[in-house]
Amino acid sequence: MALFDPGNREKSPRHAALYAAYEIAFTFVDFAAAMLFVVGSVLFFWKSYENPAIWCFVIGSLFFLMKPALRLARELHYLAIGDVDDIAARLKDEP
Repeated sequence: MALFDPGNREKSPRHAALYAAYEIAFTFVDFAAAMLFVVGSVLFFWKSYENPAIWCFVIGSLFFLMKPALRLARELHYLAIGDVDDIAARLKDEP
């Protein structure tokens, strides 16, 4: 199984369920990062809210950092599932 192969999500129902779960997490992280950047941008209109605006950008940036981390975690999870399934299939075929 190759890393980041789009076909990995279709290998089994378990892979499909895992893909769906990671997509929900990915969407949440993406939405949270975008919202923090919008809020941070609006807060910069007032000098008194400059520090909270900076914190929104820092936290939003951490959320954007989580996006590739989630993708890598999903792919590693696929590999773990794939190896177990491959071994089980090989054992099933042996006499």
